Amino acid sequence: MILHTEVFGEGEPVVFLHTGLQTGLTDFEYQRDYFKSDFKVFVPDLRGHGKSFENDFSNFFEDCASDLNDTFLHYQLDSVHLVGGSLGALVALKFAKMFPDKLATLTLSGIWTEKPDNWVELNNIQVEQQKEFLKNEQAVAYYDQLHESDWKQFIYMGEDSDWYPFDDTTDLKDLSMPTLIMVGEGNRYETACTKAYPHQNERVHVSIIPYASHMVHVEQPEIFTRIVEMFITKNIEANV
Repeated sequence: MILHTEVFGEGEPVVFLHTGLQTGLTDFEYQRDYFKSDFKVFVPDLRGHGKSFENDFSNFFEDCASDLNDTFLHYQLDSVHLVGGSLGALVALKFAKMFPDKLATLTLSGIWTEKPDNWVELNNIQVEQQKEFLKNEQAVAYYDQLHESDWKQFIYMGEDSDWYPFDDTTDLKDLSMPTLIMVGEGNRYETACTKAYPHQNERVHVSIIPYASHMVHVEQPEIFTRIVEMFITKNIEANV
């Protein structure tokens, strides 16, 4: 499946993968506008989001990775700098494991590294919050106009506590590309085990951002963007 994708600028390709229930145009806006001056920026809508119509979420992360590969082939992209936040980071990580040769660098933010002992309880709390959210008619109307697919299927996917791909997030030792993990200090679950990643794999770098939590690219957009720029630029220079 070729994903609906907006493209900005010229140069080496940088791809931003949005968070859940957002789209390519409604997320990573600061980063898109910053990078498009020197890079060619791609902002796809993941399956079931925005204009990438799809109501099958049964094998979401693997299918999303395949969608992304189809999209790169469509745009004749041999190697990209891939940046993902939260849901987009999980898709980016799955892509990195399935199609490692397609990535020059990988940047992830907003991922849980290891499965907490109270994960089922935490997930149930989120499910209850989402049920309340669906009672908000104004919010539902907003997302109805934002997404062509049945976006509620994404929320229903989370009712199964096994939906989160912890098998992928706990093990980065085989990643072959330079990888940057960005976390906000305010999310103790995300920061707790992140420091162990460089011990798994010398290609993995970690940056913990103050005064931020899960949505670090939104909460500290300038710091996030400058660190990502430095990471990408240094890896480009190393390969010249």
